[in-house]
Formats: sequence, C-alpha cells, structure tokens
Amino acid sequence: MTAADNPDRSDEIAAVIAFWRGLGLPGIVDVHTHFMPDPVMRKVWEYFEAGGPLIGGPWPISYRDDELTRLNLLREFGVRAFTALVYPHKPGMAEWLNAWSAEFAARSPGCLQTATFFPEPNALWYTTAAIEAGARVFKAHLQVGNYNPADPALDDVWGLLEDSGVPVVIHCGSDPVPGKFTGVEPMRALLHRHPNLPVIVAHLGSPEFVEFLDLAEEFPAIYLDTTMVFTDFTERMAAFPRTELDRLADFSNRILFGSDFPNIPYRYLDALTGLPGAELGEDWLRRVCYHNGAELFALHEN
Repeated sequence: MTAADNPDRSDEIAAVIAFWRGLGLPGIVDVHTHFMPDPVMRKVWEYFEAGGPLIGGPWPISYRDDELTRLNLLREFGVRAFTALVYPHKPGMAEWLNAWSAEFAARSPGCLQTATFFPEPNALWYTTAAIEAGARVFKAHLQVGNYNPADPALDDVWGLLEDSGVPVVIHCGSDPVPGKFTGVEPMRALLHRHPNLPVIVAHLGSPEFVEFLDLAEEFPAIYLDTTMVFTDFTERMAAFPRTELDRLADFSNRILFGSDFPNIPYRYLDALTGLPGAELGEDWLRRVCYHNGAELFALHEN
C-alpha cells in the first residue's frame, strides 16, 4: 500500500504534484524535514502533542505514521531531496544520533545525510567524523539545546563547518517560545567570529524576521528557510511583515523551502500553497522550491 491509497492523502498528493509541475519543476527540495530514531521521534511527538513548555500550546502531528510510510509519502509528493534533521538536548546524544543518521541516509534514497553536535569536549572529533562519513548538512537547535552558539566548546566545530562549506540549519529565532540564547544577537556574535559559516536560518528567523534579514545583508553566506512561514497556523502567531517582502525578493537566491515534515499541525500542501501569498512571482517560487536547494547541495551533479 502506498500513501496515495489513503483517500485522505491521495488528493493532497495530486495537489502537491500539480503545484510543482505548474512551475515547470522536476520536484521539490525540502531542507527542513525530520527523521529520527523511532523512540526519539515518538518522544518528540508526545512533547508536541502535549504542548510542552517549549511549544507554547497544543500541536497535533499531521503525519504520525511509521518511518516507511513517511518516506513513501515524501517521494509521492515529488520531494527529490530532503534532510533528516536531528538535534540533542543534552551531552552524549549527538554522536549516537549521527551514527543513526548516516545509516538512515544510506538506506533512504534522496536523503541528504544529516548530522548534529552539542557543546561538549568531543564535539570536534565526532563532527569531523560525520563529515568524513558523508554528512552534507548539520542541525543546531539553540532553543532545545539551550546553549550559546558562541560557547568556546563549539568554536572549532564552527570553524570546521566554515572551512568545509557544509551548511548548518539553525533554529535561532525565538518562536514558538523564546530561549536563553535565541534571537539575533547570539548569532551575530558567532558570525563575527566565523563570517563565512554557511548558516540556514530556520523559519526565516521567526519572529525576528527583520533582524535576521538584516543579518543576512551583513553576512552573505546566510540562507533562510521558509519552514512554517506563510501558513495560516503561523500567521496567527507571528505573521511575516508584508513591508519586508521586497527584501525576500532581494534574497531570492538565498531562500530555501522547508516544511518541518512530519512535525506539523497542518498539511504538507499548506507549506507550499502559502508561499504564493508572498506575491513574489513564479521565478521566486521556482528558486525557493527547487533551484536554490539543488544548487546549494550540488544535486545536479548527482
């Protein structure tokens, strides 16, 4: 059975395909999806659905399926490349998560091998090992990890990522609940030390949209992903300021599509159909939904 056999999803699959085909694209590159070891994923879902302290309220999971069903659904949507973003909340987790992620990518065509780290004494060692093993993107979550990105224990890690050019998706904005080290200033301090660090600011930096766009003007290696932005769910909490749309157009080659699949309280389709509401044109949509990600990860060479 495929995801399309589910009548509740067959219409959505058809609509997602119609979206990217209507733009003349070969599919979608999604830089912000989550796959984790099953026990970890289930704990994350339980935390979201219970509206834990870092969530700010009830958050039903729309795609609470087994791993294979989720993989097949992404493929039926036409997602050509995706991530398996993992992140530790305490020391001693990252190396184990990286080993799982490498194994997952090896058995999951289309997955960009993903890794993570935490400020701890062996962080440089296992980050180096992850890159040597083929990691193509990293994830850092300053809210969940509750650490300062300028922590000295990570300075060599950031330097390694800067030198290697491997991008890192960072949840550094203060939504849905501010953390001690969220917001633009900790990131500005980090980037003044590592100005060529290829950062992907998750969620367009929500709710500090303006501040993170300012940061992207200052540091040309910064990308921003669209994860959850422009959806009805997020617009009620932190609407993207329409006065800043021209700046999104200016950064048309540095905006990447992200969905947060499967941990979203709405349909995958909604993450796509909200984007035209920005009214930035089909060329912008083509770059965001496919070409920028394909170029960043050199997918045309594969």
